[in-house]
Amino acid sequence: MIIAETNRLILSKITVEDASFLLELMNTPGWLKYNGDRNVKNLEQAITHVKNNQLKCYENHGFGYYKIQLKDEDLKTIGTSGLLKRDNLEHVDIGFSLLPEYHSKGYGFETATEIMNLAKNTFNLKTISAITLPINQPSINLLEKLGLSYQKTIKPFEDNKELLLFAKDL
Repeated sequence: MIIAETNRLILSKITVEDASFLLELMNTPGWLKYNGDRNVKNLEQAITHVKNNQLKCYENHGFGYYKIQLKDEDLKTIGTSGLLKRDNLEHVDIGFSLLPEYHSKGYGFETATEIMNLAKNTFNLKTISAITLPINQPSINLLEKLGLSYQKTIKPFEDNKELLLFAKDL
């Protein structure tokens, strides 16, 4: 199901048919470094991850993460971007991840801008937040380009890692 379209991209809901792509994405060096190992090492685990995360998020909140597809490459899936309501954060969190070969081509900004439009105009969110590791400079740069500003350092998860919290009123 198509959620949104930009000049170069289509954003669609993730389904179990996208599990093999998520398996690939979640095991790239960048994902493992900045998002952590989610222990998704085979197709069965990837399918379970889709069912327990993406599909439940759509059901519970009406939004979630979406696959990013290139219009000019026969709808090749190149990443994910979307919204997540975390129990331990006050506001809905925006996130994005691309396969390494699609970094630094403007796709992150293009898709995240559209996700922020959806957050405001479709899901009626008033504030958007984002969290990132202090060492994830590409993510920090993109968040600032999107107009989010640093709020504070937090430790929202059981691993006790310090993360930077960014936010923007929509």
